[in-house]
Amino acid sequence: MNQAGRYLGATDIIDSHHPDIRAFAAEKSAGAKTPVDRAVRLYYAVRDGIRYDPYYPFYKPEHYRASNVLKEGRGFCIQKVSLLCAAARSVGIPARAGFATVRNHLATRQLLEFIGSDIFTFHGYTEFLMEGKWVKATPAFNRELCERHGVAPLEFNGRKDSMFQPYNADRKKFMEYLEFHGTFADIPVEEIVHAFEKTYGRERVLGWIESFEKYGDMRKGRFDAEDIVH
Repeated sequence: MNQAGRYLGATDIIDSHHPDIRAFAAEKSAGAKTPVDRAVRLYYAVRDGIRYDPYYPFYKPEHYRASNVLKEGRGFCIQKVSLLCAAARSVGIPARAGFATVRNHLATRQLLEFIGSDIFTFHGYTEFLMEGKWVKATPAFNRELCERHGVAPLEFNGRKDSMFQPYNADRKKFMEYLEFHGTFADIPVEEIVHAFEKTYGRERVLGWIESFEKYGDMRKGRFDAEDIVH
């Protein structure tokens, strides 16, 4: 299989063949005349149409499955990457998931206390194969959330990488990339959970999982109202 073909097909998690994904991608890219235009339209549809929620479950394949993310309408960066990859593949654009560890992520006091660190491991972004080269796009934070935190939302033109800016609107340090973990044709759930355990501690991560299993998604919808870290 050639480079493009590997990143065009549906997977268990990036289920680009799902009818809901196909309908979503067709609707959001309607009228686009080129693959670049389609990718741009899909980027904004996922960036602003799927609410960022860092407390979304994280330890099973179904937590990242694109059709589930679309149905829920929320998720953290990796869920949004999964959906964007699936939507792109469904309209013939090769797409893959990329991951990096970052510091000074857009966060709140409560979130930093919850994870016990200012390091965010396996932060996700999407790569599209555009006009013969891979182009990065980061759909994590919707416009309203960026405005609340004083950070310009990331724009994407389909030809240049769209990664996080290092400073916020007040020129304070905002984002620092520490390590890149490569790209994947599907979402590597086991690697993600292992990285979480390594970064945040196995006991803490197992506690999150136990809480989800016992009580469900109790933190749903809280992030938008939490205390901003300046």
